[in-house]
Amino acid sequence: MKISVIGTGYVGLVAGACLADMGNEVICIDNDKLKIERLKNGFIPIYEPGLEELVKSNVLENRLTFSSDIDKAVKASEVCFIAVGTPQGEDGSCDLQYVLQVAEQIAKSMNGYKVVVDKSTVPVGTAEKVAKIIKANTSHSFDVVSNPEFLKQGNAVDDFLSPDRVIIGSDSERATRILQEIYAPFFRTGNRIIVMDVKSAEMTKYASNSFLATKISFMNEIANLCEKVGADSEMVRIGMSTDTRIGNKFLFPGLGYGGSCFPKDVKALIKTGEENGLEMSIIKSVDNVNKRQRHLFIKKITDKFGSDLSGKTFALWGLAFKPKTNDMREAPAITIINELLSLGAKIQAYDPKAMELAKTIFGDKILYRPSSYSALENADALLLITEWNEFRRPDFEKVKSLLKNPVIFDGRNQYDGTKLIDKGFEYYQIGKVI
Repeated sequence: MKISVIGTGYVGLVAGACLADMGNEVICIDNDKLKIERLKNGFIPIYEPGLEELVKSNVLENRLTFSSDIDKAVKASEVCFIAVGTPQGEDGSCDLQYVLQVAEQIAKSMNGYKVVVDKSTVPVGTAEKVAKIIKANTSHSFDVVSNPEFLKQGNAVDDFLSPDRVIIGSDSERATRILQEIYAPFFRTGNRIIVMDVKSAEMTKYASNSFLATKISFMNEIANLCEKVGADSEMVRIGMSTDTRIGNKFLFPGLGYGGSCFPKDVKALIKTGEENGLEMSIIKSVDNVNKRQRHLFIKKITDKFGSDLSGKTFALWGLAFKPKTNDMREAPAITIINELLSLGAKIQAYDPKAMELAKTIFGDKILYRPSSYSALENADALLLITEWNEFRRPDFEKVKSLLKNPVIFDGRNQYDGTKLIDKGFEYYQIGKVI
């Protein structure tokens, strides 16, 4: 099938590469001509395991191409996926300007029936807006379908190639059959393609992400209470997660969620409620707990070193909002670094993939170290922010020798606190006091 994917961010680039890998002819479109040229030359602008290899192999087989000519791409395509950004507005609402601009461009380029697919995360009612704009700008027939993505950064390629489910929000049998045909190769066994009405599909994306964010904030709140009453949050987590009704996913205490999806989608759902006269009380609390969690971590540091951190240096392991990505959108590291800098501290940071992006955020306000151990040199404490695999089993004797003080603040509960204390460390974690 001939497909165009408009937008080459995380969603668009992964979707384009994976759809091409299933034998489709895919054109990835972006209005950033420099970005397109770099993609043509094999430069992948984001770090996502397996993506670079997938892009290069499908480009080599001529199944995947890149262009900034949306008119030509739409004319050559049967299906047009919209995968442009939907940034958060100041009031928490979802900014649809890019989605609607693309919808108009698609309409003006139509040369026959097209299926227009909303792949971007958009609020309920967006498909209606897209359809209205297209109808106003073309006489050709079309259908608008909602096909929300459920990709986890760091595992996006595998998630797309082996999805838990694919949701198709469609009011057209013709469009539904076409989307089912596209996704059929991804399900060799079983049928996990779920067809529903458009508005329910749009809502499912927000409901899913907000529920996962709720699990994270709930566990963080329980962990904070565990510290106060002397319980062990890890034991509580195990006790909870073995209940099959609850499960063990997204139930780890830490610094809260970040990234491009959870923070934005939670706020957008709150805003949608407000626009419809409904207060989303639980979701508001989820957002508040998440913000508070980072400041509680900073409080652990100031309780130890005082509120004036002038002359103090902290080694920071991890800048990305999660492992296996270089994405720093809404990353806990940003809040923590900015607050520590405001209190007079110096930061020596290391991250396996996010260093270059961090430089665009912090400039020369912090020091960037070439390795995890070099970040420790003469630092007053180690702050573990992102749980990259290479941070899981460090040489603690070496860590101790490089630090000025043997102090670790673990924002991800990675280490065995009892063993560290036996080695002479002061160890602070989330949800447990040793």
